[in-house]
Amino acid sequence: MRTYLVVIDDSPEAEIALRFAARRAVKTGGNVEILALVPQPEFVQWGGVMAAIEEEAHERAEALLQRAAGTLLTESGLKPAITVQEGDGAKVVREMIAANPAIAALVLGAAPSGAPGPLVSHFTGADAGTFSVPVMIIPGSLDIAAIDRLS
Repeated sequence: MRTYLVVIDDSPEAEIALRFAARRAVKTGGNVEILALVPQPEFVQWGGVMAAIEEEAHERAEALLQRAAGTLLTESGLKPAITVQEGDGAKVVREMIAANPAIAALVLGAAPSGAPGPLVSHFTGADAGTFSVPVMIIPGSLDIAAIDRLS
């Protein structure tokens, strides 16, 4: 089954990317996998404090994923696979795609203003031609009607 991998955070452009991926998945008989990345915490001298910081970051990511999955189920009827991973975003995405041959495309949202985020920059940079699946960059400036028309 064709799977669209969407990396989300709490930004509006991530919601746009998720909507686009969901509509493509419905039209192509595919599915969506939602990935939330948890940044690696900086070293904190006291282990208990570091563990609490890590736990809080994972809880925020889980809540974000549950909200996104609920929206996706309500709007498209799709029940997505959800994943929380800690580490370098580009590395995590590459590893997930290598491990799952059903992933047919990476879908990222681009902010409507300012510099692109680190994943958009990475996957459109110098080694973009070596990636094993298409990368779909969805402009965050698109409204729902435009997303629905284009997807």
